[in-house]
Amino acid sequence: MSSNDRLQRPISTDMLNAFVHVAQTKNLSQAAAALDVGKSLVSKRIAQLEDKLGTTLFSRSTRKVALTPAGETYLEFAHGALNELSDGLERVRAIKSELTGVVRVTASVSWGQRVLAKHLPEFLRLHPSLEIELILSDKVMDLANERMDMALRWSSAAPHEFNSTPLTEVGWLLAAAPRYLALAGQPSTPPELAQHDCLYYRRDNTDDIWTLVSERSQPQTHQEKLHIRVGGRYRVDNPEAVYESALAGLGIALLPDYLCEDALVQGALVQVLPDWTPQTKFGTHVVALCTPERMKLSRNRALLDHLRQALAKK
Repeated sequence: MSSNDRLQRPISTDMLNAFVHVAQTKNLSQAAAALDVGKSLVSKRIAQLEDKLGTTLFSRSTRKVALTPAGETYLEFAHGALNELSDGLERVRAIKSELTGVVRVTASVSWGQRVLAKHLPEFLRLHPSLEIELILSDKVMDLANERMDMALRWSSAAPHEFNSTPLTEVGWLLAAAPRYLALAGQPSTPPELAQHDCLYYRRDNTDDIWTLVSERSQPQTHQEKLHIRVGGRYRVDNPEAVYESALAGLGIALLPDYLCEDALVQGALVQVLPDWTPQTKFGTHVVALCTPERMKLSRNRALLDHLRQALAKK
């Protein structure tokens, strides 16, 4: 094995602890007793470390164990590495124990109920001295005036005065109940949507114009994009209500994937125009918005880190 191969392989803390204890006691048996392991295991770990480093750390005789010049040099680094690991562990424990107070979080109603609420209990279990106040609202809040620590929102462009951290992707699609499609027919092109009852999250007067991008467009060419004005007899300002009305067969709905993925698998909804992807003003991500001042608080940073890790696993 070459020296480069040895250096690239990891050195474990068990190896370092065995080396340091033998260096301190000059005796394998005493080192083994201090580590509460067998003497043969200490010898094995020392041999593994020497193999990793490609050098001999101890000179051995029947009566004593002594450091070689290489061992004396490496002992300082081994001490430093173990101390750094110990300090890091203590700092993490200290951070966890210091997390106190209240984190005030706001999120949209549907995403907060369907996704966010699943990941907050574990965070509270990890930090028993911390409290979370969750405000679910589709209203865009003034974070400073409302004393909010963090807003979790669909966003295509975050305001420049906030720290913005993407948390998870949100896909958009068109879906309808089989009963609706059996009566009204399945559209085969986007312009046919104008002849259907359409359901969407209505916030302003431009929401009845759907933008669809062809998934069949080649990457090297300009994407085919269509703007279709749609209509329908039922208009709501809540995504959950859009979803429920689609299940009830009231029309073709524009929905985020987290709302309808189970219904699609179960057949309660059917994807419409799968070769076309809706583009919305809400963008393709849920982002965490926080003022720079609030992001300085360790409890807010800890929650942000927790959500990033939890949502990356979904």
